Amino acid sequence: MTSSQVQKSVIVTGGASGIGLAMTRYFASQGHRVSVFDINDKTGPGIVAEVAAEHPKAALSFKRCDVSSWDEQAAVFKQVYQEHGRIDVVMANAGISEQGQSSIAKVEDDEPVKPATKSIEVNFLGVIYSVKLALHYMHKNKDDGSPSRGLVIATASNAGVYPFPIAPLYAASKAGVINLVRSLGPVLEKSKIQINALAPAVLETNIAPSPDLFKPMIITPMSTLTKGVAQFVEDPSRTGQVVEIHGESVTLRQPPEFVDEDSRKNLETFWNLGYA
Repeated sequence: MTSSQVQKSVIVTGGASGIGLAMTRYFASQGHRVSVFDINDKTGPGIVAEVAAEHPKAALSFKRCDVSSWDEQAAVFKQVYQEHGRIDVVMANAGISEQGQSSIAKVEDDEPVKPATKSIEVNFLGVIYSVKLALHYMHKNKDDGSPSRGLVIATASNAGVYPFPIAPLYAASKAGVINLVRSLGPVLEKSKIQINALAPAVLETNIAPSPDLFKPMIITPMSTLTKGVAQFVEDPSRTGQVVEIHGESVTLRQPPEFVDEDSRKNLETFWNLGYA
């Protein structure tokens, strides 16, 4: 077991497939207690059982959860805390794509139709709920003098860094995650809780409508993603950071430069005042 040879209590949302499954395998390989939250309770339990068999030193469990529901997330977080007595790492990962033509850009002949916002509810609100619950339970972890009382890593996307015209609501959800993380980093420093985000390029996952979508793409291997996870796990001095996961590289993406000193001063003044 690595990571200071301490078995941690880890939650991975959307942990039974795609990016989340890679995260589940990573933490299981380290011998941790991994609680997998996933909406798919048909294949999820079997997949988690397979990972558990591959890594007998780890302890894995499956819990069905729709992350867009506050009540469901609150219930399973509470259950994990009651079972383990603490929560150390939360991978706020569960996400979905924006299927088909974006409903926000579609023009109807008759009355306007309310746009489909499920990608916002899962990808952004779901992360907000995961972060809120993670902070609640991590604040209960005893401050033993170590540099970290807890770590949250959210899954964003490079579609939240660059314009992504094919799926603007998906892009908005991931951009929201990026700025949530950057903005919370300084807030949580005194609590010794770190929060960071991964912004992957194209990874072959099950959220795409068809595997044919990936044929013309340059695919980033999952091993690069887990390398990014490991960097944040192993270095508690890093917080409020976003790394872009692309090819074989993990690249720190700094926030945009202030347009002028007035903008910098105003935003820093809000922070110093303690309210906006």
